Amino acid sequence: MVLLREFSINNKLIVCLNGANTAVSLPDGTICFNSSGNEGMATAGSSDVLTGIITALLAQGYTTQESSILGVYQHGTVGDNAVEKYGMTSMNASDIVENIRL
Repeated sequence: MVLLREFSINNKLIVCLNGANTAVSLPDGTICFNSSGNEGMATAGSSDVLTGIITALLAQGYTTQESSILGVYQHGTVGDNAVEKYGMTSMNASDIVENIRL
């Protein structure tokens, strides 16, 4: 996590590092770890869904920091709902999208 923190600080970027307990690294050196999500989300297109969620939050007027942290959490929560319906091994990115609730 040291390299992640340094990268965010040095480049003044927010970085979402996907994986078990996705990390969101902020330019001030803060790293937030997400508690939602599951292994079934490790599928092609899942990160694209995350990008769409973050972009939608930005379009609604949330800050980049709020959009990143909230988007990662919502993405994981939606994935947790999808795994209950489709199972861990058969879930795909479309299943995640279908479980987004407005």
